[in-house]
Amino acid sequence: MTQFLIDLTVYVKFFVGLFALVNPVGIIPVFISMTSYQTAQARNKTNFTANLSVAIILWSSLFLGDAILQVFGISIDSFRIAGGILVVTIAMSMISGKLGEDKQNKQEKSETAIRESVGVVPLALPLMAGPGAISSTIVWGSRYHNWYYLLGFFVAIALFAVCCWLLFRAAPWLVRFLGQTGINVITRIMGLLLMALGIEFIVTGVRALFPGLAA
Repeated sequence: MTQFLIDLTVYVKFFVGLFALVNPVGIIPVFISMTSYQTAQARNKTNFTANLSVAIILWSSLFLGDAILQVFGISIDSFRIAGGILVVTIAMSMISGKLGEDKQNKQEKSETAIRESVGVVPLALPLMAGPGAISSTIVWGSRYHNWYYLLGFFVAIALFAVCCWLLFRAAPWLVRFLGQTGINVITRIMGLLLMALGIEFIVTGVRALFPGLAA
């Protein structure tokens, strides 16, 4: 029972970190604007495509990330530090209200305007499953690299995608209920949680690379 609770804590921590990193609530206005020209049926299809793509991208990162690091000769601790720095950078942009500028540049925004389908690009990649979410998933998968934990993370990613799908289905109602101010408040709270998670990644990586610092 105790081991199950410990494992459950790991999965919950991964899920919450992923939710804070992607911040689907903050992306809702972007989703609304990108699908404003679509019918309700087309918007639901875009929603499903985007979140299925997010799940596939993160599952691929979970199972193949460690192998990719080995091919390039990158240690998990070095990648953990790099991922932590990236996560902290994204968190700072969330706290300062500049999230969109970090996740999508001007050229990508101009390309979005002429795309007929925005489900995979840019909604799934890079707005949701961006470098931060991918690197975080690789770090967790490498840290707990056995089939038992990987299965738990697999389920957590699936639940995360379902939650995002439900949020986007309720997007018009949430925008009216929360307003831009409410969305900004949630984004900043998620940014604080995300910054703490990024710092933890960095500290863990530094301790592993320089064990003398922990003495």
